[in-house]
Amino acid sequence: MKYITILGDGMADEPIAALGGKTPLMAAKTPMMDQLAARAEIGLAATIPAGMKPGSDTANLAVLGYNPRNFYTGRSPLEALSIGVDMKPTDIALRCNLVTLSDEEGISYAERRILDHSSGEISTADAAVLIDAVREAFETETYRFYVGTSYRHLLIWDKGEVLDLSQPHDHLTEVIGPYLTGDPNLRRMMERSFEILDNHPLNHARAEKGLNKANSLWFWGAGTRPALQSFTEKTGKRGAMISAVDLLKGIAVGAEMQVMEVPGANGGLHTDYHGKAMAAVKALTEDGNDFVYVHVEAPDEMGHQGAADLKVKAIEYLDEKIIRPVFEELTARSVEFRMLVMPDHPTPIRVRTHTADPVPYLLYDSRKALGSWEAYDEETGAKSGILLEEGFHIADRLFGE
Repeated sequence: MKYITILGDGMADEPIAALGGKTPLMAAKTPMMDQLAARAEIGLAATIPAGMKPGSDTANLAVLGYNPRNFYTGRSPLEALSIGVDMKPTDIALRCNLVTLSDEEGISYAERRILDHSSGEISTADAAVLIDAVREAFETETYRFYVGTSYRHLLIWDKGEVLDLSQPHDHLTEVIGPYLTGDPNLRRMMERSFEILDNHPLNHARAEKGLNKANSLWFWGAGTRPALQSFTEKTGKRGAMISAVDLLKGIAVGAEMQVMEVPGANGGLHTDYHGKAMAAVKALTEDGNDFVYVHVEAPDEMGHQGAADLKVKAIEYLDEKIIRPVFEELTARSVEFRMLVMPDHPTPIRVRTHTADPVPYLLYDSRKALGSWEAYDEETGAKSGILLEEGFHIADRLFGE
């Protein structure tokens, strides 16, 4: 028996007037999910424990079967694992976003507005140039910078402090002053980074092309060195991870899962879906894994952008280019499998950030019918009467026979 989780990050949402009162998941054309729903168990899972911030870090840990209350030590330490940073016990890791701030003349840094948490989904190559520029200005034995992927980078603070820092995607279009850190050194680096980056030649070139400038650092997601239990020890299954996002790769490294690299995967709407799907099949049929976790970031990014039509498109791509080929390839090879399809958390278009509401899941077994539904969406999940209040038990559901 093989097991697959296909995770549409931030896929759950709320009814939207522009979509005729439907959610993006309801509005999307998803014939493959509908086909699975006809024989699947559908329900709701609360992936965010009460009192914890709704994030992809806590939520994906839960979907993998790890209780976030026991295993979560911060987002950035997980990302540090993915890029090979060996944290000391005294180290604090912080996410270091390259963001787009408004660049009006004659106003202070605190008066600027945050326009884009991802700097237009900047390429890793461009981002590396800008991180090198701030590294030259700021790096010491206390503060060390590491290049990650796209706009997502890392700061290691020796003998630092786990601070409660604002997430940039929670405050898009807002004036940043109320959300700036009170730590004087971190704030100084953020303020000076704008002076360095806003006038950087690479950002001038981006502006001329109509691209968002990556003109400031933004620190958040502080945490200490993680200690995850081995996925194999925990479940008795050998697992693999497919994701373009350092956070998910870091979880996999910490859980001693195989991390499968897909060269064209970028975490955006136009990622290499086919490459991810074929990597998932390979993980299960050639690499000796029992389980594969396929993470697709695009629905979440479109939610943060407030782009309902593009979020619908991201969900349709997930259905057409990930779920269908994985299903068809495994079926053609006569592989018996159980497939879980779900988001980690909602990223509603209305608020453009994460919420903690329960999310719908679909569980399919190639051997037998587990239920009978016309479609898979938030409404069907609510009608099912199933609510996993401790969302990390969803893994027990998947691996149960």
